[in-house]
Amino acid sequence: MTGFDHKLEGVLDRFAIIEARMAGQPDAETYVRLSRDYAELEPLVGRIRQLRSVERELSDLDHMIADAGTDRDMRVLAEAERPHVMEQLEALTQEIRLSLLPRDRADDLGAILEVRAGTGGDEAALFAGDLFRMYQRYADARGWKVEVLSATEGEHGGYREIIAAIEGRGVFERLKFESGVHRVQRVPATESSGRIHTSAATVAVLPEAEEVDLEIDEADLRIDTFRASGSGGQHVNTTDSAIRITHVPTGVVVAVQDERSQHKNRAKALKLLRARLYDAERERLASERAAQRKGQVGSGDRSERIRTYNFGQGRVTDHRINLTLYRLPQVMEGDLDELVSALLSEDQAQRLAEAEM
Repeated sequence: MTGFDHKLEGVLDRFAIIEARMAGQPDAETYVRLSRDYAELEPLVGRIRQLRSVERELSDLDHMIADAGTDRDMRVLAEAERPHVMEQLEALTQEIRLSLLPRDRADDLGAILEVRAGTGGDEAALFAGDLFRMYQRYADARGWKVEVLSATEGEHGGYREIIAAIEGRGVFERLKFESGVHRVQRVPATESSGRIHTSAATVAVLPEAEEVDLEIDEADLRIDTFRASGSGGQHVNTTDSAIRITHVPTGVVVAVQDERSQHKNRAKALKLLRARLYDAERERLASERAAQRKGQVGSGDRSERIRTYNFGQGRVTDHRINLTLYRLPQVMEGDLDELVSALLSEDQAQRLAEAEM
């Protein structure tokens, strides 16, 4: 039995154990954890069982072809069928190899999207607004829910900073490579001489942790209320409805003032705090792994320039995979699937190559 076959048998054994434990009526918390593991493994187990079936079919064909007693017409049919079965076997094997790659459990989670204006003054704030709308349209097209947690508008439009929660299945998996510096080259609406300016905005995508993923001790929190002010706060600045939460052990601070309700602001702030703490813990664990990949698609470093949007030439270039698309208007309207899929494919290819070394 090959090492690959041993892995497959290990998956089947683990799945059988999970099924048995779920049938044993465990406590609610254990059942939730087992249900997650079950749902994660079930598609892979289905493909493994399909692979085994195809392997048996191939073995039967080979036996039929090799057997001198096989009818001539049956042998011809078997020889004609064998290439198709081999093709199916190879495709399933490749699909399973990809499925066996270590999976980031955060991939299935929602995400916290943070977009901040960088260098470029008013134009950077306008570009940050354009990027946020691009992601919002992409989310809408995929049926995801977007909730703004905090926003600071620019003086002439756009945003100095906007933070939103995006909920839906697989949000983080499809948006995680968006973290980094996005650069724009265009003639700003505020520019009268027609000169092209270069500005930038920074995007951060954090997995939205659930309570079962990260438990926060209330005793570790310092919660302050204050009067909201500035853009977004003009309707609530008569009461102390804004919330600032400090996680004392780590020093992480979040503040939300968008809602008139102190209770709603507190809920949003806790959601943002949980995401930042969860992301910090994931980064800490990743940095400790000796086998951390060096050639990955993106390091997640938010100072890394990842993409350029050139409006004059109607093109967008992702510098990590050297992909240029001459369909910038569609991309800005939220048609991101080609970019996202290319990044995911490159990441898969790199990880598969390293796993087989």
